[in-house]
Amino acid sequence: MKRRGIIPGLRIKGILLFALILLSLPPAHSQGLLRIPLYVKAKEIRVEVARTPEERAMGLMWRKHLGKDEGMLFLFEEEGYHSFWMKDTLIPLSIAFIDRKGKIVKITDMEPLTLTSHPPSQPVLYALEMNQGWFSKNGIKTGDLMRFSK
Repeated sequence: MKRRGIIPGLRIKGILLFALILLSLPPAHSQGLLRIPLYVKAKEIRVEVARTPEERAMGLMWRKHLGKDEGMLFLFEEEGYHSFWMKDTLIPLSIAFIDRKGKIVKITDMEPLTLTSHPPSQPVLYALEMNQGWFSKNGIKTGDLMRFSK
């Protein structure tokens, strides 16, 4: 008998439980945003989590540098067509729009200091911003999964 691993429904429940835990945590005042590891394919990255409306509105604005395998994960309370722009963002970024199951549904590049709107192609629960070109350099594409654990 062939084992298939985690039951798909259990995986989704785990992701939703993790999201609820993140949303219930108080914001960290003295140390900035919550930082967590994420996994996409075999790649481990460190991300700051923007989980409140204020944190999401600020995003990576005014940053002059983003580490090689670092980024920002935007966590929304519910799925939707959450669009992004680059007003007051100084560094070029790539963004992956991610559905509630952790599947990347769209990746696009964004230029600094522009007002161009970058919407997802379908409702998403997460968005992951990385240095521009990071996804392509690491062979990550639409359909790949983001995970909160190895």
